[in-house]
Amino acid sequence: MAGNEAAVLIAVVAGVIGIGVIAQVLSDRFQIPSIVFLIAAGILLGPEVTGLLNPESFGTPALSAIVGLSVAIIVFEGAFHLRIDEIREAPKTAFRLVTVGALIALVGTGLAVHYLLGVGWLVSFLVGSLLIATGPTVIAPILDVVPVRDRVGIALDTEGIVNDVTAAITAVVIFEVITTGASGPSALVTLFAERLGYGLLVGIAVAGLLYYALQYVDLSPGNAPRNARLLVLAGALVAYAAANYLASEAGVAAVAVAGILLGNADVPYEDEIAAFKGDVTLIVLSFVFITLAALLKFSALLELGVAGVGVVVVVALVLRPLLVFVSSAGDRFTQEEKLFMSFVGPRGIIPASVATLFAIELRSDAVGMPAAADVLVGTVFLTILLTVVFEAGLARQIAEKLNVIPMRVIIVGGGSVGRELATRLEDRGENVVIVEKEQERIEEARNAGFAVHHGDGSDTEVLKSAGADNAKIIVAATGDDDANLLISQLSQSKFSPDRVIARTNNPENVDAFEELGVRTIAPAMATAQAMDDYIERPSMASWMQGIGESGDVQEIEVTADPLIGQSIKELGPQLPEGCLIGLVSREEETFVPEADFTLQRGDRVTFIGRKESVREAMKWAHPEE
Repeated sequence: MAGNEAAVLIAVVAGVIGIGVIAQVLSDRFQIPSIVFLIAAGILLGPEVTGLLNPESFGTPALSAIVGLSVAIIVFEGAFHLRIDEIREAPKTAFRLVTVGALIALVGTGLAVHYLLGVGWLVSFLVGSLLIATGPTVIAPILDVVPVRDRVGIALDTEGIVNDVTAAITAVVIFEVITTGASGPSALVTLFAERLGYGLLVGIAVAGLLYYALQYVDLSPGNAPRNARLLVLAGALVAYAAANYLASEAGVAAVAVAGILLGNADVPYEDEIAAFKGDVTLIVLSFVFITLAALLKFSALLELGVAGVGVVVVVALVLRPLLVFVSSAGDRFTQEEKLFMSFVGPRGIIPASVATLFAIELRSDAVGMPAAADVLVGTVFLTILLTVVFEAGLARQIAEKLNVIPMRVIIVGGGSVGRELATRLEDRGENVVIVEKEQERIEEARNAGFAVHHGDGSDTEVLKSAGADNAKIIVAATGDDDANLLISQLSQSKFSPDRVIARTNNPENVDAFEELGVRTIAPAMATAQAMDDYIERPSMASWMQGIGESGDVQEIEVTADPLIGQSIKELGPQLPEGCLIGLVSREEETFVPEADFTLQRGDRVTFIGRKESVREAMKWAHPEE
C-alpha cells in the first residue's frame, strides 16, 4: 500500500512539472504570462474540479517545507537579476514603491477588509500585509512577454523583490500578535527588526562565503561552471533554512539579500549561474503555483460574496493607481507608463503560500479561529485569482493600448548581419524580434539571448505572427536578394511600418529596392565606403567603429519642450558634458546648424558624443522615448 502511495505521489509530482513546462511553452506561443496557465491548471486538477491533484496528500509539514524551499529559489533568482546600477533608471520611484507605496497598500487594504468584510483589525491588517507583495513570480513572467522600457521594468522588479520580503515579515509579526497576544508598538517593531536583522546577517554571510568560494577556491577546472551553479543553489537553500531556523520567515529576507549582493558582485560563471537558476526556478514555480491553486476552495470565495470582490476592486483599481502615482511623482515616467504600472500589479506566491500556512494554524485547536482562516485564504486567493487573470492575462494588451512597449523592430534573417544589428538595437533598449527559418541559425540567435520567431519571413502570416502589425521598422537582412525584395514588398503593402530597410547583396539590384521606397544597404558598397573612410578619415572611422560601446550617435524628432524655439547656442550649455548637436534635418534637407539656428517642431536632431552623454541627452530632450 505504501508503495502504491509513493508511486502515485511520484506520478503527481512528475505530472505537475510536465504541465508547468507546457504552461511555459503556451506562454511563449500566445504571449500570455505563464502564471495564468499555471493557476488555471491547478484549479482544474484540484479537488474542486477533477480531483486529480490533492495537495493534502503531501502532508502539511512536507508541503510547507517544499513551498518554503521553492520560494527561496524563486526569490533568490529574482534578486540575483536585480542590478543596483540599473535602479538608477528610476531611483526615486523604486524607493517610494517599497516604502510609501507599501504603506499605502497595507493601510488601504486593511481598511477595506475591515469595513467591507466586517472582520477584526488584526485579521484585516494580516490580509493587508500579505497583499503588499507583487513579487518576481508574477512580475517576471509579465516582463518576459511585455518588453517595457528599462525604467518601468526596474521599478516593478525592485518593488516585487523588496515587497516580498516586507510582506512576509510584516505578516509574520501580525500573525504572532494574533496567536500569542503580544501587543504594543515596541513589540511589533522588535519582532519586525528581529526577523529583518537575522535575514540581513545570514544573507550577507552566505553571499560573502559564496563570493569567496567562486573567486578563490579551485572548483575543478573541468567542471567549474557546473560546480559554481550547484554551489550557488545550495547557498540559497542554506541561507533560507538558516535564517528561518533563527526566526520564522526571516529566510525570505536572507535569500533576497544574498541574491542581490551576489548578483551585483563580479563573480565567475555569472551567465551560467543565471541560466541554471532560471531553469530551476521555472520548475519550482510551476510546482508551487499549480499546487497552491489546487488548494483553492470555491466555498471560501463564495462566502466572501460581493464584499470580497469589492476588496479586490479597492486593492487593484484604487490603491494600486494611488500608490503608483504617489511613488512616481516628479520622476521621468510618462502618464502612460504610470497607468501601465497601475493596472499591472498582480499578487503572487508569497501571499498564497504564507496565507495557506497561516490558515492551517488558525484552524488548529490551539488557536481556534476558523472564521479568520476562511477570510484570510478567501480574500488572498480571490485577489490573486482576479489580478492574475485580468492584470497578468491582459498585460500585453494593456501595454499595447497605452503604447508603453518600445519600438518594435523585426529583422528577417538571423545570420551574422541580422544578429549584429539586433545586438546594437537591443543595447539601446529596443524591442527586437528575429525571424529565421534555418534551425541552426535559430539556435545561434536564441543562445545569444534574442527573441526568435521560427518561419519564412517572405510569408505574410509569419510576419504577422512575429508582430509586424505593431512594428515600426522591418529589416530584410537575408542573404537572398529575391527574398529581401519580396519581404520589402509585403512589408510595404500588408503592414504599416515607419521604415523598411533591406540588404542587397548585388549592387545592381539597388534600383529595384529604391523604386519601392525602401532604404537599401549594399554590403559591397558599405564595405568600400568603410575602407575609404579608414583611408581618408581614419580618426572618424575608428570612432564610428566604437559606436554603441564608448561613443554614440542618436537622432530624435523635435516634438516638445525643451527643444522647440531654442537656438543651438542656447541649447549648448544645457546638454550633458561630452555631447553636442551634430546635425539637423528639416524638410528633406540635412545640415550642420549654425549657432543662431532655432529649432522647430518636426525637426530631426542628431546628438553625437560619449555613449552615456548621448543617452542622457536623449532622456532629457525626449523623455517619452
